[in-house]
Amino acid sequence: MRPLERLGRWLTLVLLMALGQAAVAGGEAGQLRGTGDLGVIVERATGSVQIVDTTTRESLARITGLGDLSHASVKYSRDARYAYVFGRDGGLTQLDLLTRRITNRIIQSGNSIGGAISQDGRLLAVANYDPGGVKVFDARTLELVADIPAVDDKGERSKVVGLVDAPRQRFVFTLFEAGEIWVADFSEGKEPRITRHREVGRQPYDALITPDGRHYIAGLFGEDGMALLDLRNPDAGVQRIMDGYGRGDEPLPVFKMPHLEGWAMAGDYAFMPAVGHHSVLVVNRRDWSEVARIPVHGQPIFVMASPDQHAVWVNFAYPDNDTLQIIDVDTLEITGELKPGPAVLHMEFTPRGEHIWVSVRDADEVHIYDAYSLERLGRLNVESPSGIFFTARAHRIGL
Repeated sequence: MRPLERLGRWLTLVLLMALGQAAVAGGEAGQLRGTGDLGVIVERATGSVQIVDTTTRESLARITGLGDLSHASVKYSRDARYAYVFGRDGGLTQLDLLTRRITNRIIQSGNSIGGAISQDGRLLAVANYDPGGVKVFDARTLELVADIPAVDDKGERSKVVGLVDAPRQRFVFTLFEAGEIWVADFSEGKEPRITRHREVGRQPYDALITPDGRHYIAGLFGEDGMALLDLRNPDAGVQRIMDGYGRGDEPLPVFKMPHLEGWAMAGDYAFMPAVGHHSVLVVNRRDWSEVARIPVHGQPIFVMASPDQHAVWVNFAYPDNDTLQIIDVDTLEITGELKPGPAVLHMEFTPRGEHIWVSVRDADEVHIYDAYSLERLGRLNVESPSGIFFTARAHRIGL
């Protein structure tokens, strides 16, 4: 190689290294960043969301134009760059967390109630009230892949609730009026294989999937008890668990239905809100029998376990919705209580659980607490905040 060629290559290498160093420096200044500590907070009354940073505990941007977010939920793409916002008006919005803008938006139904993203991150499923059924979309383009009407044997449509993703490229959901649980299997392509489980109970109102993706549990509003489907052994059918857990007690008026996705799984226990009662049920996850019930401040809505599973946090329905209580998992005793303000709607732990973010809707604030000392570390101004969703959900089954 000639001396001039060697010199030219050397200068090129030096230039590339300088550009790389400049890019790193630019990243430190905010031009480049990851998404692992980001999240989205729903502003339910204004059709907007805020993108937040959980490390600096600040809001980075406010995005408007997302429609009716009165019962909105958020899922994340596999790389945690894109947030998918499911609106109550049937809107499905793709939001880029890095450019902080809407990149795609469709209206796919008249009334929807949340969604799920498939195990491989390629498919988005949306649960619809009007018309009843599930629609499945390409997660990149939002093009329709499959339309699954929720129709019973009499040809009548049902509202779909409790839609979750499950291992092996499946979606599981429940039909409210029909009292059925369906499994839609997309493992062989875009044409789903549907399995129906009939007569699971009256008015299943919501459902959850356990963190290992094995058990799907639907709560029943029309009767005491729950319906459990073992997804590793689906041929065994649906099993009734916690049958008659409210028998002998006079149920209270139900001002707001508990959200089953927020139920806590900690150690050998599941912590579940008792519908119509001021108590949290403690259930053995091995045989799904009741172990204990813990009297609490009001009717529980979310019962959420910290990532290290040392504690369970509980919020409540109106008129007791200004309060949070903390239950110790080892002793099953209430060890702390906070009163953040009027209408505490949602909670979300940071990925490793050192902090918890709490939406206080009627104060237009989100409060941030140390999850151990319960010290309040900060507040953000957020208009009518409800759901808080951090990007760590991208890598968890059912969230």
